[in-house]
Formats: sequence, structure tokens, C-alpha cells
Amino acid sequence: MVNQNHNSKQSATTKGAGVIHMLSERTINRIAAGEVVERPASAVKELVENSIDAGAVHIDVVLRDGGKDLIQVSDDGQGMSADELGLAVERHATSKLTDEDLVNIAHLGFRGEALASIASVSKLSVASRARGAEDAWVIRVDAGTKHEPTPAGLTSGTRIEVRDLFFATPARLKFMKTSRTEYGQAGDVIKRLAMAHPSVAFTLSDGDRTTFRAPPIADMNEDPRLVRLGAILGKEFRENAVAIDAEREGLRLTGYAGLPTYSRGNAQQQYLFVNGRPVKDRLIIGAVRGAYQDYLARDRHPVLALFLDVPASFVDVNVHPAKSEVRFRDAGLVRGLIVSALRHALAAAGHRASTTVAGAALGAMRPHAGVPAMPFNRGHENSSLPSGFRAQFDNFQAPLSRDGYGDGTANFQPSGMQEGQMSLDPRGDMTVPSARTVDENLAQPIYDDFPLGTARGQLHATYIVAQNADGIVIVDQHAAHERLVYEKMKIAIAESGVPRQGLLLPEVVELEEGPAARLLARTDELSELGLVIEPFGEGAIVVREVPAMLGKVDVKALVRDMADELAEYSEALSLKEKMEDVCGTMACHGSVRAGRRLTVEEMNALLREMEATPHSGQCNHGRPTYVELKLADVEKLFGRR
Repeated sequence: MVNQNHNSKQSATTKGAGVIHMLSERTINRIAAGEVVERPASAVKELVENSIDAGAVHIDVVLRDGGKDLIQVSDDGQGMSADELGLAVERHATSKLTDEDLVNIAHLGFRGEALASIASVSKLSVASRARGAEDAWVIRVDAGTKHEPTPAGLTSGTRIEVRDLFFATPARLKFMKTSRTEYGQAGDVIKRLAMAHPSVAFTLSDGDRTTFRAPPIADMNEDPRLVRLGAILGKEFRENAVAIDAEREGLRLTGYAGLPTYSRGNAQQQYLFVNGRPVKDRLIIGAVRGAYQDYLARDRHPVLALFLDVPASFVDVNVHPAKSEVRFRDAGLVRGLIVSALRHALAAAGHRASTTVAGAALGAMRPHAGVPAMPFNRGHENSSLPSGFRAQFDNFQAPLSRDGYGDGTANFQPSGMQEGQMSLDPRGDMTVPSARTVDENLAQPIYDDFPLGTARGQLHATYIVAQNADGIVIVDQHAAHERLVYEKMKIAIAESGVPRQGLLLPEVVELEEGPAARLLARTDELSELGLVIEPFGEGAIVVREVPAMLGKVDVKALVRDMADELAEYSEALSLKEKMEDVCGTMACHGSVRAGRRLTVEEMNALLREMEATPHSGQCNHGRPTYVELKLADVEKLFGRR
């Protein structure tokens, strides 16, 4: 009985393992297609990148049923001959690699996998006409079965049609999302490529209507990239973005980054490009987070588009089948360039806050729709005014001016108004108290030409109201002063270092070998932040000193958090964020509190210091410290425009 069980187990194992053999060409192609073509958006990406590589100026994409029924990509690129068409649909056939050099990649595509992979799981047709050629040709491939090229009618360029995607692999169809979702994914791919190539025109259609159109940018009076980004991300991004342009050791970073007060609840609007190639790289994402960590709450994310140009030999784009990830020869250099460039650009923005802040304020200030209008129409029986007030209004006679005409407002003074109080002048404008009640020694200088203007008053002992040349400014005095104190603390720490305190009993933290090695490799950087660590055997470290400002801290939890973030972002954000939280708390307690009445001199001094301090447009959590309302916007509120 025992032998029988043993034999059955052995036969089952042998049956499961099978005999080593070569896979069929058809199976190989389908496995390759699964790596390259994950969904319709993946096929769109590969085909549009091929069009860009072919020098196309206009690229039109049509998707039906989210791309599952039809994907059509047409371009005006250099085209292909009949012989080239036959090779183009073969695996690993490409015109973009010379001398089999996988180091210096100069095109978006280079492996020669895309068309063959798509053709193995769909019904593919490629029609093309080479530049200068008299004839056009078309080749068809059905689930990997290739047909001979035949003449076609095409004036120029290339038109590729992919029908019934994944019909040869029905299991893959079960993992497709709704047509609307797949269409949206493909649209996101096209938008990313359009951002990187503003000189190329793109359109996306569902067959019935065009849902995305990006004409080529030819206006050289403005940065074409900013124009294209504004067209895709919206006018608000264009108005609230700061320019990025930095270079270091042959690497150049350009693009545009949104102000901290112009942020989102997720990172979906962070667009990153390396040599014109859209990528999703953890190193770059971590660098962006590190650059903004001082200005945004952890649940807020900046909006930006960054374009990194590096020598081809500096980056490996051959680490992912879909070419969506890259690897840098010197990751620290890239990270340092991104962080410093973003921080310098944000610092150069000074006290600037996003225009969306004013828009939100104006939206909140709109007259409430539920408040009925009170017509002042004399003699109307249906007037909504109370009867007693209506009678007084109907019997009111405005005093006449000396010539018997005019409205006589110069002689009118509301009841209860005492001498020296605020009143209306004959023109109907607000005036200050009469001259005999004003002390000339209390006259304040006028700063209307300054960005934040002249302080005119204080509301609820919390908000400063100022007037500048264009309108009014409302400042949250506590949030503004908190940012000023915080910036001073940062400068003091940078100049004198982070104060440290030794632990009476050094803390031993046990980690896995990899995380411990990552932390120990950053010993010098952590020491600058006030954390002193040393190796303590295999997979363990000992903590001897911690930043004094952290007070009583869970050392083990702090170290483990840093190890996790070093693995994900290549930066110890936990320690910095904890220190920033402490600095923020100290700044909060050391700043002007809401409810404190300020003199005019104090209010103006706060405004001037805000203008001279970087990042003063937002508090330590990314909220605005002031709202500026243009005079034209205020006039719209009252129907004067």
C-alpha cells in the first residue's frame, strides 16, 4: 500500500513537470505579446511611438469599443516599401538599431517587438507608402499568420489597423476593463506623448467624434512646451506653474511645476519624461516628493511635467518590456538635480500663491441664490419690503441741491452718524473721518505699489485686510507668520546644524541585511540630520544620538520607517518629516496667534516680510496664507461689470 502511494506521487510529479521541450513559435509570440501588449493602451503607445520615430508631423488615432474592436493609427511619416513591410511584422526586425548597439538608444522604439506582438493576438493590417515612391502597399497578419504584401490606395505615410485585439487569446479579454476605461487609458498615453512632442499634431477619436486634439505648436514667442502643457492640463496649470531649467554634469532638467497651493489629492498629474520617453520611475517620484515635502501636507501632491535629457549612455531604457521604466548610471546625481531644481524654482516664486485661491474665494462669496431680491420700486403693491419700511421709503424725500436739481446727497447724513465718523462724500465714495478728528502724527505710509499692498484693517483679530494697486488682499496673520518663523528656523539649522542629544542607553535596532546596509550607506547624511548610527553585527544597527528637537521618540519605529523609504524613494523622508513636524509645531507656538490685535505698523511689517520671504504664499501644510482679489472681480460681485 505504501509503495502504491509512493508510485502514484512519483507519477504525478513526473506528469506535472513534463519533459523539457521547445515551445512553438506561436506560443513564444503570444508570451512576448503578453509582455509588450497588456491592454489596448499598450498597443496605442507602441504604434504612436513608431509614428514619432518615423518623423510624422500629424498622427491620428481612432479607437472603437475602447480599442478592443479597432485601433487605427495614421501618420504622415516616411513610410515603408513592400520589402520593408514584410520585415516590419517579423519579431526583432527594426530600423532603429545600428551595429546592435543597445547602449546608445536614440529612438522611442528599438526592439522590433511591437508589430509582431500585436499581430500575434489580433488581425493586423499595415498600409504604407514610402516617401518618393509611386505605389503604396499593404500587408495583413491574422493571429501571427502573415500574408504577402498587396498594392493599396494611400497617398503618403502609414496607416495601421488592429482589429479584434486579443481574439487569439480569449483569456486576456476577460481582464479588460470597460470600453470607456480602456479608451481613457489610451487617451492618457497620447496626452503624455503629446506633452513631450509639441511640434507634432495629435488627434484621438472614437469613430464618431474627436475627443482630443493637439495642433502643432508653431508660435515661437512663447515656450511651445508650456503652450502644449496648458492646452492639455488646462489654463490654471499654465497660470500657476513655475519654469524649471537646471543643468548639472551633462544632465539637463526642464519643464514646469505647479505652486504648492495648486496641488491635487493624488499623483496622477505628475508627468515625467526621460529623453522624450514617458516613464514612471520611483527614483524621480521620490525626488519630487522630497522637493515638495516642506510645502505640502503628506496627502497632497504637486502637479508638474518634468523633462530630463541625459546622454544615451547614462540611462538604460531596456529594463522593462514596455519601456516604462529606466535605470540611471548615477541615480544620486539625477535625484540631486531634480530636488535642487524644484526647490530653487519654488523659492524664486517668493510669496506667490496660485490664482485658484482667489477663484475659490470668489466662488464662496457669490450672493446666495436663496436670498430674495427686495425691489425698491415705489408704488408697487406687491413689493416684498415690509409694510412699515415701505411706507417710510415711499414718504422719503431726498433734500435738493442749491440749484433745485441734483440728488442732494451732500446735505444728507444718516441718523445716528456723529461728527468724525465714516461718511459718504458728495460723489458717493467712502471717506475717512473728518480732518478735525485725525491726528496727523498717526498717518501711515502708503504701500499700494507693493504686491501685498497697504494694511487697511483687521477682521476678527485674525485676518489682515490690505489694499494694493489692483485690488484687495486678505491675509491669515497666524498662517503667514508661522511660515516666516519656520523659514527662519530652517536657516538657523542650516547654518549651525541640527542639535543632537545622546541616548543614555544606545538603542539596538534589528533589521534585515538589505535595509541595514542601505541605512549604513547613508551614515553621513543621517548624521547631518542629527541621527548617529553604527553597525552592530549582521542585520542590526545601534543608534547613539537622535535630533534633540524630536524629544521623546520611538527610535526603532523611526529607523524602520527610514529603511522602508530608502528602499522605495532612496531618501530618508521619515526623519526629515518628523523634524519638520517639530519645527512646524515650534513655529506655530512662536508665531502671532489668531485673535491678537495688531497695530497698523505690525500689519505692514508682516506684509513686507512676507514679500521678502520665499514660500510665504503657503503655510507649512500647503494652504494659502493670503487671498488676493482683483478689483475687477470685486466689481463683478456687485454687478458693476
